[in-house]
Amino acid sequence: MRKEAKRYIAKSNLCQYRSLESIAFYLSRVRMLTWEVAIQTGWWTLDHSTPFFSRLLHLFVAQGLRPLSYAAAEILRDCGQLDVKEHRGKTPLLVAAAANQPKIVKDLILLGADINAMDQKGQTVLHFGATYGLPSLTPLHCAVMAHNAAFQTQNMEPLSQHHLHHLLLCIQRLLQLGADYKSQDLKSSKTILHLAVQAANLPLVQFLLKLPGQERQNFVNIKAHGNTALHMAAGLHGHPYQEQIVRLLLDHWADPTARNPENEQPVHLLTSGPAAEQVSWASE
Repeated sequence: MRKEAKRYIAKSNLCQYRSLESIAFYLSRVRMLTWEVAIQTGWWTLDHSTPFFSRLLHLFVAQGLRPLSYAAAEILRDCGQLDVKEHRGKTPLLVAAAANQPKIVKDLILLGADINAMDQKGQTVLHFGATYGLPSLTPLHCAVMAHNAAFQTQNMEPLSQHHLHHLLLCIQRLLQLGADYKSQDLKSSKTILHLAVQAANLPLVQFLLKLPGQERQNFVNIKAHGNTALHMAAGLHGHPYQEQIVRLLLDHWADPTARNPENEQPVHLLTSGPAAEQVSWASE
């Protein structure tokens, strides 16, 4: 039974499952097959202090099973249990950070995991990031992604403005402590400005473009796999904040003539409209 479960989980790939029903069936199958494994490895204690499915999420995260972790996290988020803790007080996000799983850390943050959650020793995800090392995700990148996630769900959460304010304070504090706002993550080469623009997070873009320093012109034109923040803003087709973000970037030395690896300038990525006119005028 245990070998069958391991083999089944090792082949996990939710991309082949096209409907919610098939994903649910798949997860229920994994749940049955994982029962014996969970007991033998100590992840399930039979005391029923934590629902099995939440324990299952901790198991998936610790093993680095990203597709299953994401699917289970979505279900728990909808139940309001995304930050449920295991026997040592760790949420799934803390388990992911301790297990050095940066991709799962990013997924959980984007799903709304609490970045301020602490385990029994008072350690947060930033402590684990500093201790174990998450080279592709700096604490500043994590804080910006959390702000993006909160910004995108603000109309659905009654306390969202309060939450956004505290996340912005976290970003400010990290910058005050010396976090480099020009740093790029290792996988995508994105700066925090790329992340904010890609999420159409207008208030955060405004904040980042007001940061003091002599290198802001270089900062706004840093490329992520060849694309500047202005390229990404040009790709926000139909978004109500696109024109404002494009104008902000141009007002802060964004280069409208920069080309990406496809030899495209930002104007080539725009559809017709006010934003296109702004970039075309600046390119002349």
